[in-house]
Amino acid sequence: MSEVNQETTQQVVQEAEVKVQPKVFYSEIVENGLWKQNPGLVQLLGLCPTLAMTVSLVNGFSLGVMTAVVMAASNASVAPIRQWVPTEIRIPVFILIIAALVTIIDLSMHAYLQSLHAVLGIFIPLIVTNCIVLARVEAFAAKNPVVPSALDGFMMGFGLALVLAALGGVREIIGKGTLFSGIDLVFGPSAKSMILTVIPDYHGFLLAILPPGAFIGLASLIATRNWMAQRKAAREAATPISAGLVAH
Repeated sequence: MSEVNQETTQQVVQEAEVKVQPKVFYSEIVENGLWKQNPGLVQLLGLCPTLAMTVSLVNGFSLGVMTAVVMAASNASVAPIRQWVPTEIRIPVFILIIAALVTIIDLSMHAYLQSLHAVLGIFIPLIVTNCIVLARVEAFAAKNPVVPSALDGFMMGFGLALVLAALGGVREIIGKGTLFSGIDLVFGPSAKSMILTVIPDYHGFLLAILPPGAFIGLASLIATRNWMAQRKAAREAATPISAGLVAH
């Protein structure tokens, strides 16, 4: 009887934990992914692909979009089963789910976008080991319903994709003088006309497309983001003071 009562009590507690969910604000999820908790500029996770694959806008954004898709799908896959995954084995289970989704994307790209797949290479399978993917599954999807979890995964991935695109675009312009180089790998040879020559008769700046250029570019983006955040915080702090002076 005591064992039955204990099992019943545990079941009731689990059901109560599932029912009592924190209120989810979708606008906050979007803002966190794009700005407040941006993986590339704030959390500084997944720096390996950030630094290695941002020699052009197309390469960086393509890898970022694939990461966003994996994050949204993995969060949406983990959220429904979070109550039934034992705590002791949750990390291996999460990694297996992520690995299965990455394998599907890898094989799909190999079938339909072979040229881009050849350029991105090993960094597609390495999405499995990307810290931000597992971090969001563990920190958010394992504690929230399906829809907010999927949105959180996608916005975190899309925020990273925007950082990769911005860094790749800056490095491509400074390093080669062009923009959208390699877009034909995505849309076919006819898309070569979409490549923009930003600086005509430009001989290039090799440092920008080498690893040191990636570190310098990322540091510049982080500094710009921090400067903008500090200015916003300063304005918000000054607003109540100004309002108080006007009232008096």
